[in-house]
Amino acid sequence: MEAALVSAATGALKPVLEKLGALVGDKYKRFKGVHDDIKSLTRELTAMEAFLLKMSEEEDPDVQDKVWMNEVRELSYDMEDSIDDFMQSVGSQDSKPDGFLEKMKNLLGKMKARRRIGNEIYDLKKQITEVAERNERYKAREAFSKAKNTTVDPRALAIFQHASELVGIDEPKAEIIKLLTQGGSTQEKMNLVSIVGSGGMGKTTLANQVYQDLKGKFQCQAFLSVSRNPDMMNILRTILSEVSGQRYTDTEAGSVQQLIIKITDFLVDKRYFVVLDDIWDVDTWHVLKHAFPVTSPGSIIITTTRINDVAESCRSRPYNGDIYSIKPLDMVHSRHLFYTRLFNAQENCPSYLKTVSEQILKKCAGLPLAIIAISGLLANTERTEGPWKQVEDSIGRALERNPSVEGMMKILSLSYFELPAHLKSCLLCLSIFPEDSVIKKKVLINRWIAERLIHTESGYSTSYEFGERCFNELINRSLIQPGGTNIHGIVKSCRLHDTILDFIISRSIEENFVTLVGVPSLSVGTHNKVRRLSLQASKQKELIVPRGLVLSHVRSLDVFGKSVKIPSMDKFRHLCFLDFEDCKQLENHHLENIDKLFQLRYLSLRWAEKVSKLPEKIGRLWCLEILELRGTSVYELPASIVNLKRLVHLLVNNNVTLPCGISKLQALEELRLVSVYSQSFNFLQEFEQQQSLKVLTIDFEDYNSADRVNAENESKRAIIVASLTNLGNLLSLIVWDGPEFVRESLCPMPLSLQTLNVWRSIIPHVPNWVGSLINLQKLRLELVRAEQEDLYILGGLPVLRCLVLEIDGRENRNTSLTEEPEVTRVIVCGEVGFPCLRIFVYDSARAVMNLTFAAGAMPMVDDLSIEFDAAKTGSLGTSGDFDLGIENLPSLLKICCVVWGDGVDSSRVEAAKAAIREAAKAHPNRPTLDLVY
Repeated sequence: MEAALVSAATGALKPVLEKLGALVGDKYKRFKGVHDDIKSLTRELTAMEAFLLKMSEEEDPDVQDKVWMNEVRELSYDMEDSIDDFMQSVGSQDSKPDGFLEKMKNLLGKMKARRRIGNEIYDLKKQITEVAERNERYKAREAFSKAKNTTVDPRALAIFQHASELVGIDEPKAEIIKLLTQGGSTQEKMNLVSIVGSGGMGKTTLANQVYQDLKGKFQCQAFLSVSRNPDMMNILRTILSEVSGQRYTDTEAGSVQQLIIKITDFLVDKRYFVVLDDIWDVDTWHVLKHAFPVTSPGSIIITTTRINDVAESCRSRPYNGDIYSIKPLDMVHSRHLFYTRLFNAQENCPSYLKTVSEQILKKCAGLPLAIIAISGLLANTERTEGPWKQVEDSIGRALERNPSVEGMMKILSLSYFELPAHLKSCLLCLSIFPEDSVIKKKVLINRWIAERLIHTESGYSTSYEFGERCFNELINRSLIQPGGTNIHGIVKSCRLHDTILDFIISRSIEENFVTLVGVPSLSVGTHNKVRRLSLQASKQKELIVPRGLVLSHVRSLDVFGKSVKIPSMDKFRHLCFLDFEDCKQLENHHLENIDKLFQLRYLSLRWAEKVSKLPEKIGRLWCLEILELRGTSVYELPASIVNLKRLVHLLVNNNVTLPCGISKLQALEELRLVSVYSQSFNFLQEFEQQQSLKVLTIDFEDYNSADRVNAENESKRAIIVASLTNLGNLLSLIVWDGPEFVRESLCPMPLSLQTLNVWRSIIPHVPNWVGSLINLQKLRLELVRAEQEDLYILGGLPVLRCLVLEIDGRENRNTSLTEEPEVTRVIVCGEVGFPCLRIFVYDSARAVMNLTFAAGAMPMVDDLSIEFDAAKTGSLGTSGDFDLGIENLPSLLKICCVVWGDGVDSSRVEAAKAAIREAAKAHPNRPTLDLVY
């Protein structure tokens, strides 16, 4: 049975009701003295929960109702904590004690717990009654009625692309390009344009489109966000990294002045293109501008800002730049954006909705964010005139009061109150993250699960799958923006628009959902009891948790920044989610009292590099479900890890030694990274008992001494091969440094396997056993070369959706070949197969490009990525020219092509580029082309 959910609307009322029910059950029947109080309290709380849910849908409840709602929510958290403490004190003493003294101690402990829970139940009942009476026993009022449809639109990402693609952008983009390129490509001065406008007008989108169009013409490029509270060292290091191609970690410098000198020295004789997005104050610009030499002819800078004074400062001497004031969308473009998001085409709008739609658009006043937000709301509203008219009236009242940022905030408020209760909670969780954060989808969903904000619903096999639905729904409603994608085209992160972040922070503080400490110009809040704590250090000065905050009720703790003083773990008894990722100041001693966190379900120490050892007491975290240790200095886990019976995900360094007894972890579904040769034989022999395992990453690199007997490694490899054949529920396998492992005949591999990714494991050909994986949907392989037979094996996989082939061109990367091997042309045609393939990535940058597409090739592929070296690529077409046969991919919508050409005649590179452009232009689908060279 799934645990009841915590909610931003009702607090912990649902879990409290569930746990109160348990207290009157058989397990706690000896506590009969409080049964009547519990039943009475349950009836009262059930009525309150229903009323709170109804009130949470009102956009603007009166002050008295707000006070009452907050009091009930706060009480619900306190109730849950009291019940959890009681259950813990009783449950921890259930094991049979040895000896007379231990038995007496156990009996006395239970008697104290019984008296305590009795007193607390009585006090809680009294408090609830007093709160209810103060609010006049649930005033009867009609909440704003709304039709809900929480079904996720499977085109969520496509809808977002349409929204940002940028309706009405062609004209302003052309104007800005004209301003930047005045004087032609041989201009002798540097040009600057500052784009100014209010939040949500599309400044960043416009600047990015210009950047994407022009960046290929410059030697150095950089695009970065400055934001309201800039970390100048981080910004300058990022600029240096982007313009120079250095890794960020190699850009350290002693001061801001030293970094500015490094950037200036690097750029002084180069043409560069830099976009500085979202500058909030003049002083910030006065620092940044010194990094960009005005003596670099033909260079350009774009700045974006909401503040006119900043724009004026950017354009002043020595730049003599231009200001571009971004304009609202006209009605034609507003209508196009609105209808595209709702109906795909204007003609599909029902006639009975056209009038109300026009009225909505007039009141949105051409503000893109407003249109996106309100169309996201309407996409989940019944398509009848009545509900749409109600939305129109609400927007009108908001915008007519203040047709600017406050108007948009009101629209966002409308979208928020339209959300189902669980999505409200999911969205408010994002207020935990600092401004301009790139938020990892996986961490976000696991947070929702750990705090019981979501759980598995019908139609979804796991809570994580349902979490992905919630994530996509927030994208669909344009409340979060998709970030980066992986090679399979799956979104892996998200971002928040500043305006939306401001809105959800205000909601979170008002409802005491999150307490933010260290955020400039933001008070901690009026509640001393903290439910979720986000520590954000933006300055070098050490950030300390303020006195007076009660931390014993905190559900989640996040630390951002290197100058946060880590509070003692014994203050956080009820913590469910603990994220120390990238916490450089975290050390072993900070984890000493971690065993006190008896409710902890998620613990991440990723990139906490100073942590080298876990306390043995970590085995007492019996609720722990996820343990993330990658990037730490932990290379040996304590034996007590095997006591974590609820552990589902274990993520460790690739050379960590795991303890024997792993067979006890029967809930384990994900294990990364296992270094096969670093493990004991006993551990490997237990491995096949992990029947719940669904995701596995294994590494065959030998981290031990060079004189390790090869026979031992071969024995270990044989054991892991035998174990894999018995893991009947395995869905995903990732292999590192295992070419011998991949070559071997692994049949029968688990037929359940859906994903196989192979890294640093170059093999001559596609193994025959790959053709037996009838459920495989995603595959990545590294081959010496691709031949026709390889394509036939891969093309026969019936449900393969994503294929990534990296062609190395030689047997061993450490072996230097004096000449290229004989190249066999490989033709992909209709008879090769690939009936379901949608994404195809072919990387032959280190080999000869020998692949062409013939008629009927890959009928479903809509996303094609190709990388090759022009120096190693001759004619592919029958007429002696460069021809990949792109026109023979009937479903193609997107092309990404990377052309290398170091040390070759530029005419070969230009010919290849021209041929690809022509092929994309001639394709009947007019696919988008991203050409990198």
